Amino acid sequence: MKAVILAVSLFMQFSCCSVASAQLTKLTVGSNTLSGSGLPAWMAKDAGIFRKNGLDVQIVYFRGGTITAMALVARETPIGQVTGPPIVSAGLKGADAVMIAGGNVVSEYWLMSRPEIKTAEQLKGGSVAIATFGGQADFISRIALQRLGLTPGKDVTIVQIGTIPERLSALATGKVQAAMLNSPDNFRAEKGGYHNLVSVRLPYQGVGVATTRTFIRENPDIVRRYVRSQVEAVHRIKTDREMGIRVLAKYLSLQDKEILERSYDDASTDDKLPQKQYPSLEGIKKILEPLAETDSKAKASKPEDFADMRFIKELDESGFIDDLYKGRKR
Repeated sequence: MKAVILAVSLFMQFSCCSVASAQLTKLTVGSNTLSGSGLPAWMAKDAGIFRKNGLDVQIVYFRGGTITAMALVARETPIGQVTGPPIVSAGLKGADAVMIAGGNVVSEYWLMSRPEIKTAEQLKGGSVAIATFGGQADFISRIALQRLGLTPGKDVTIVQIGTIPERLSALATGKVQAAMLNSPDNFRAEKGGYHNLVSVRLPYQGVGVATTRTFIRENPDIVRRYVRSQVEAVHRIKTDREMGIRVLAKYLSLQDKEILERSYDDASTDDKLPQKQYPSLEGIKKILEPLAETDSKAKASKPEDFADMRFIKELDESGFIDDLYKGRKR
């Protein structure tokens, strides 16, 4: 009799697990970030937040934001963790890609140069490494060079190198004289003796959540659950420093405690990672402004054309986000 009870018990446990697994919606999410701005998706995955919201998420990585946006538009990855510039560029070319959650809405990059280059004059005639043309580092590198009084393409060549390890390798070997780096790699480079020529910190639609209007129309519930997971993950980041640092260490393959703590503190500030995860219209405007100088479509476009606020607005107006943060110590 005991054997029968044990067998039934095991069968019921297996059946329950199978049903729970069957109810999860499999979702492939594209990403190109291995920086602190990737923390919301990593936290949602490792803390079980995606699964709690009925999603079985696999994160796949691409070599740059432009390729991530291309995979999104091609429906290879229906949702992407991606920066604003390639989404805006895709939209101007007729794609229906939109930002649906803001993620990182203040971007900060350091233009890090080799140790022997300490002035703008010394950088003249050299080259700067970015990920891909049309991506966030590309846009911000042009701002950085202009702040130094240098003309991109004339005084300094912008070189498409790829991933952070590839950029750091190019910098170390002298293939390039400088590279655009954000957290934690700017902190790593600083510790390694590289020089910060200029920092650029501005409201900007950085790594957030994007999808297409077609996917929203066909799968609104999946999008709704993903955005809810994003909001809950941001709350967990802000209220669980220990786990935030542990997740960063795992995904960044980083053991340096000082750099991990600096990276977590940098990534989790309320101005960079707001509680209410609206896409940044001000940040999208910053992307459109330089494009409007040469592109008539960009000149005629509004930031709202590249964002869909409805899912964050639902959570905000229902009181869900405010309820999450009740009692949070500031």
